[in-house]
Amino acid sequence: MSPNFKDMISNFLIGVVGPWQIILIVVVVLLLFGGKKIPELMKGLGKGVREFKDGLSGENPPKKDDSPEEKKN
Repeated sequence: MSPNFKDMISNFLIGVVGPWQIILIVVVVLLLFGGKKIPELMKGLGKGVREFKDGLSGENPPKKDDSPEEKKN
């Protein structure tokens, strides 16, 4: 029996991106952006992924507006 296409792709990707490649990518990202900028980038990435998932599901939850002007009233 031959393996299916999905198994072939996952085996290929596991072979391409190993632990040393991941370490190298992390080091390059740290050098490019610095330690203080990384949390901001990850927060923005997480927010983008969340909005994308919400857009795919078709649900539009009410947006939180924490503006200080509304809190004063």
